[in-house]
Amino acid sequence: MHVSLTSKLEAFVKAKVEAGLYNNASEVVREALRLMVEQEEVRRLKLDRLREEIAKGGADLAGGRYTTLASAEDITDFFSRL
Repeated sequence: MHVSLTSKLEAFVKAKVEAGLYNNASEVVREALRLMVEQEEVRRLKLDRLREEIAKGGADLAGGRYTTLASAEDITDFFSRL
């Protein structure tokens, strides 16, 4: 596999190796890819959780479990009770 990097990214990789944080450029790229995979998994889990909460909210609305706040005073009172 051949990978082309911008000069800025190449300098970044070289700096990591020169700092002794990695033995070679391949290690830097592997770590970056591992972090990408991890970030995508976290994003997927967050989206799954958000979808679950949206479904709960939809079920509450359909079941009539909601509060109507018609004024600023209603909103203030509602939050003061939390």
